[in-house]
Amino acid sequence: MKIFDIKTSQRLEKDVEHVLAAIGDDVTRDGLVETPARVTKAYAEIFAHTNEKNFQDYKVFPTDNDADIVVVENIPFYSMCEHHLLPFFGTADIAYVPDSQIIGLSKLPRLVDWAARRPSVQENLTTLIADEIARILSPKGIAVNITARHMCMEMRGINRPGTQTTSSVFRDILKTDMMLRQQFINRVNQ
Repeated sequence: MKIFDIKTSQRLEKDVEHVLAAIGDDVTRDGLVETPARVTKAYAEIFAHTNEKNFQDYKVFPTDNDADIVVVENIPFYSMCEHHLLPFFGTADIAYVPDSQIIGLSKLPRLVDWAARRPSVQENLTTLIADEIARILSPKGIAVNITARHMCMEMRGINRPGTQTTSSVFRDILKTDMMLRQQFINRVNQ
């Protein structure tokens, strides 16, 4: 988990106090006295990877395996909408067609966590995951599917609890080979 330096933590705590006061609450009441410090600690965890330009926590392995497709599905994630700083959360499904190398399977959920720990929108999160898989593996094909609920749609605005949004990216052979693409779609829609 990323820890903010003292100066950043103090500034963020003061900013949270200002927000609480601006919405008309008493920052000195018992329930709120420690809230600025708690919010700062939570943000240090929620936004843990904001400054990292590329995912680094992986190892690739050579392979002679000619698997048609590798799929890791139902990877849970939590992120924050860059438009409202409200949470969105759901699952990611990732597939790739190897081309002489594979990645440790546990690294794909870590990649999703890394990508989700920054303010974003779901469409860009989906693309970022696909971009990083392409950079790391140069596979024959990539598919990333994200299904999520957005608190900016459920708590405000249209106020539609339970609404889900799906975004997908298909690249190379998983975009052009309709049988492989359908195999992925069928797998994640079970």
